[in-house]
Amino acid sequence: MKRAVPIFILLRVTSLSLTAQSTWKLDPGHATMTFTVTHLTISEIDGVFRDFEASITTSKEDFSDAVFELSAELNTLTTNNERRDAHLQREDMFHVEKYPKLTFKSTSITKTSDKKFELKGDLSIKGVSKSVSLELTLLGAIEHPRSKKKMAGFKATGTINRTDFGVGNLPAMVASEEIELRASGEFVLQEGDEKK
Repeated sequence: MKRAVPIFILLRVTSLSLTAQSTWKLDPGHATMTFTVTHLTISEIDGVFRDFEASITTSKEDFSDAVFELSAELNTLTTNNERRDAHLQREDMFHVEKYPKLTFKSTSITKTSDKKFELKGDLSIKGVSKSVSLELTLLGAIEHPRSKKKMAGFKATGTINRTDFGVGNLPAMVASEEIELRASGEFVLQEGDEKK
């Protein structure tokens, strides 16, 4: 009976370590976040977010319970055209003065194949929050050859309707209502979160 207590403690500690949350932070030097809009139904214009951050929390090595969070500074958005970029800042578009950030936080993740997931979450733009669904791909997970830190690469793609968020009153003929989103990047496991 005396041996039961230490065994119970050992089992309890093991259980806690298996369910411990780990945090992964985006490496901004190895990440991109873009959107694509169709112009006049015949060409595509890309927008690039130059300042954004993201993190992952998970307790599973295959990321099947991961929670993704992301925010982007809308005043850093560029389409490689100064006049158009200035228009995107205005009240009829993103109204950046009042709503400076775009945010996303996942609410569920479902594994659909070995390295693919359906990621659902709340996307907030211009004070409007809507549930969106993204296709998430785990590009790979490695140990960095020099730093020896654990890293993982992800790509997320999806489509939203800009009018759902009150962005732009341009006719669909001029700028498509459907906007393609794409984000990819490397995430680094934070110090002290390495799984034992």
